[in-house]
Amino acid sequence: MHLVAIIANFRFQDVLDILFLTIIAYHLYLWFRGTKAFKALVGLLALGIVFTVARTWGLFLTTWVFQIFWQVLVILLIILFQSEIRQVLERMNPLRALGLHKISSPEKWIPGFIQAVFTLSRKQIGALLILERKDRVREFITGGQPLDGEPNQELLLSIFQKDSPLHDGAMVIKEGRVSQVACYLPLSSAEELPKEWGTRHRAALGLSERCDAWVVVVSEERGEVSVARGEESVPAKTYEDLSGLLREAMAPISPQKKNWWDTIRLLIVHRWQAKLVSFGIISFLWLMLAGQQDFEVTFSVPLQAKNLPIKMQILEPESPRVNIRVRGLRKDASTLNENNVVAEIDLSLAGTGKKTFPITRDHIMLPNDRVQVVKIDPAQVDFKFAGGGEWKGEGSKP
Repeated sequence: MHLVAIIANFRFQDVLDILFLTIIAYHLYLWFRGTKAFKALVGLLALGIVFTVARTWGLFLTTWVFQIFWQVLVILLIILFQSEIRQVLERMNPLRALGLHKISSPEKWIPGFIQAVFTLSRKQIGALLILERKDRVREFITGGQPLDGEPNQELLLSIFQKDSPLHDGAMVIKEGRVSQVACYLPLSSAEELPKEWGTRHRAALGLSERCDAWVVVVSEERGEVSVARGEESVPAKTYEDLSGLLREAMAPISPQKKNWWDTIRLLIVHRWQAKLVSFGIISFLWLMLAGQQDFEVTFSVPLQAKNLPIKMQILEPESPRVNIRVRGLRKDASTLNENNVVAEIDLSLAGTGKKTFPITRDHIMLPNDRVQVVKIDPAQVDFKFAGGGEWKGEGSKP
């Protein structure tokens, strides 16, 4: 009954509330997916649903235990997953959208990066270096350790030398800085690839086939440098070759022009399963918690007259109504309507002609005392009577 009444009083603000939290939940899923914190986030969501159901059903002891446990759990999660939380907060930084965040320009990091790549080549140290562009490569890679630093010679040599525990995997370079190391890439399923290609080249091509990232490959056996882009691998034999490819990769990507219909369709269809699950979870939580919300509702009820003197007749108004605004918990306030709220006025003092009767909160009878009357409109009613005489019984209507 409460849920039906809550849905019947669904407002535009509620639509915005659900859509806003759905967007946040969807992006949290994208950001945390593939990290150690994702399973903890799913567990936290399950506990939140249990806590919400227990509180809604009035399970006192369960609610009390969860309230204490919840505080400790949140602190533990912040301590254990501070790195992932920091990365999420950095992505939510509004200065990034305004273009005011700090980004290393290609002129600052490319020369040192190229020098490091050819140093690896001379020493025949194998390496995979992912240049993230517009698409997020995290959706296509697994594993990885977060790292923040400049992609210079010292860092690349320390990471990819064989004694390093992080040498086995790829390095992600985003906005001119190293963001992850020891990442594993999907292998290309293309046929007729060169026989001399090993797993490293196939992994580079496998990622570049799936997104717009470019991958720099340093061969361990031959010391050759190449760049995987799209479905091809381009050799970079000289400093100038690699410099030209890197500057092309880091050049601003012009967005493809689309009409408004294609934009809306892509917004809905792209990863629709994750969006649908996010919407379902947020809608369920909203329904569970909406009943506890402070809520105001306004409705109209007929004004019933009682104790009208016999032979006295009401000329105006013929069918008076009043608008009543009440406040309380949404599960209580949203169920009120003209069928369960009564507005009565005592007309025992009625006399021939016009007379004004005030309408106060004492004239309103509510089905429970968990809501309070905030406003009555109109606050008084002007009646026009004709006739006179003895009393008329209670319950008479105008």
